[in-house]
Amino acid sequence: MTLQVTGKNVDAGDAFQNYIQEKISVVLDKYIGPEFSGHVRLEKEKNGFRTDCSIRLQTGLMVEAHGIGADAYTSADMAVERLDKRVRRYKRRLKDHHQRKNSGNGAFPAETMARDYVLQFVDEETESASESDHPVIIAENQRGIRELTVGDAVMHLDLAESPFYIFRNAGNGQLNIVYRRPDGNVGWIDLNTDIVNQPLNGSGLSHQ
Repeated sequence: MTLQVTGKNVDAGDAFQNYIQEKISVVLDKYIGPEFSGHVRLEKEKNGFRTDCSIRLQTGLMVEAHGIGADAYTSADMAVERLDKRVRRYKRRLKDHHQRKNSGNGAFPAETMARDYVLQFVDEETESASESDHPVIIAENQRGIRELTVGDAVMHLDLAESPFYIFRNAGNGQLNIVYRRPDGNVGWIDLNTDIVNQPLNGSGLSHQ
């Protein structure tokens, strides 16, 4: 286990670090095992505290959760409770992933890495044409794109706190996106040109 605990606008002291590490270890060991790494950030906000957990399992799956509370430990408890619910929902499938990883049977293809940029937001009333054409990059990272079934992609989305998840569809090899809808359902964008060129009622998908 390698878990980094940091603070923003507050000192995440040894007592808090030990507390959150033990809590997360108990949850993950119960469902999967002790092999994980990640980062926990404790942040002092205007009206309380926020704890953000980003945990990467040995299989490469990312599990994220956050909690908000009047004090640091309450926010940590809320974050761990959300983490527990997300892992518990997929415990059987996560165990399968873990076992296939340990068996070394090559069930986990390498990720295709893509650039992930954060662009500076510019107010429409004040931006110039040149600023609109050439936005300022304020952060740069990498995002791994895996080949997955749609069901596994939805699991990845549900385990994380990102509003969307990009993957390569195992069925057709095309880039796909699943995303959270305001109505609580999950949207799915399939870039498969064979489907796009068909009428909607000929997609071969089941509808309710």
